[in-house]
Amino acid sequence: MKIKKVYVMLLVLAMVCGIMAACGGGGGTDAPAGDAGTSAPSDNGGGAAVGGEGAVYYLNFKPEQDGQWQDLAKTYTEQTGIQVDVITAASGQYETTLKSEMAKSDPPTLFQVNGPVGLQNWKDYCYDLTGTPVLGELSADEFALMNGSEVAGIAYVIETYGIIYNKALLQEAGYTQADITNFETLKAVSEDITARSGELGFAAFTSAGMDPSSDWRFKTHLANMPIYYEYKAEGIGSTPAIKGLYLDNYRMIWDLYINNATVSPTLLSTKTGDDAVAEFVTGQGVFYQNGTWAYGDVSEIGDDNLGMLPIYIGAQGEEQQGLCTGTENFWCVNKDADPANVQATLDFIYWCVTSDEGVRALCEDMGFVIPFKQNLPAVNPLVNIANEYIANGYVPVSWNFPTMPSEAWKNDLGSALTAYAAGSGDWEGVRVAFVDNWAIEYDLVNN
Repeated sequence: MKIKKVYVMLLVLAMVCGIMAACGGGGGTDAPAGDAGTSAPSDNGGGAAVGGEGAVYYLNFKPEQDGQWQDLAKTYTEQTGIQVDVITAASGQYETTLKSEMAKSDPPTLFQVNGPVGLQNWKDYCYDLTGTPVLGELSADEFALMNGSEVAGIAYVIETYGIIYNKALLQEAGYTQADITNFETLKAVSEDITARSGELGFAAFTSAGMDPSSDWRFKTHLANMPIYYEYKAEGIGSTPAIKGLYLDNYRMIWDLYINNATVSPTLLSTKTGDDAVAEFVTGQGVFYQNGTWAYGDVSEIGDDNLGMLPIYIGAQGEEQQGLCTGTENFWCVNKDADPANVQATLDFIYWCVTSDEGVRALCEDMGFVIPFKQNLPAVNPLVNIANEYIANGYVPVSWNFPTMPSEAWKNDLGSALTAYAAGSGDWEGVRVAFVDNWAIEYDLVNN
């Protein structure tokens, strides 16, 4: 699949697009503010004409951008007369919600999958985007998700995650980012903050909540780290049977998170994503694992106060490791929708990535780096930090979690991590969930 190539070029491409945009080489259209910014005909997916037919129902994956999508849908409807409805699935419930909505008489016309593995469940519903104008707007072919010879989906956002930190709190504890270059130094700083938390008035880490609104940060994003290093060591891009070569490293970072946090490990099962955000912005914790998409949640502490560290797990050579950069967000158009609605949906997403309003909403309001020709320079400081890591020669960590065999595998791993933290389970349970269940779930999904 073409998408396998994407990881080595994601942030480099984002930087190039930003530079081109700043130099007038493709950063937005020439249309004035308030204009649709495109005159492409509505021919198999072009600009929508006012008074056109059909309607759009977008099942959005990202709760943190729900408000911005609602505003963008309203703007499009006002300009074109085409009704656009955006429904946002609850955090951690997208696949379940998609299955439910697809069974209804008016299913989503636009939905998303998380990559090649997620596509397996929905490939029969995906309209072939080959030859559509929106496909032609991609900045590189590698951002097309292929199903054989068909283009089943297109990536719409490039994202980065790591350990976001509060610079002022870190400095108050007597440290700067320069003091943290690998797992050993991250551990030393974190445990020192824990030892002095009474006098400092804050903890090292915010809570690693295992409520569904937060557990994906650890059963998926954190779990990417041992997968990345195993794939790198084995020279592979996916596997039917993970070996768990870096499972001890996964335990080291998980132990660090849960034993140096704002709450006891026994309370993590009920802690939410909102709890972690609140702890971070109110100065209760220095470190908060999340990504560029969380900027809106943490921006109140001030752009100059935000930093981001790589997730160190004690792997050899990690001093040259950068942040985790990739995508698991691919738009797919429902080919079984009414033909007028299919066309309306193609028109809508083309407008989103070519018009002034759409591009500004994606790049500025939502804080996205988009893999389209009209990408704008980043206003999100976390994106700029990610770019700096690349510019300074650090190697980005690819997103390998789209190769995780199933949602069931993730959920079982999350349950095992929660039990381990609570003391009702042991690390062997995590090993079974990580290693043994991988082969089982892979076989169930593929055979």
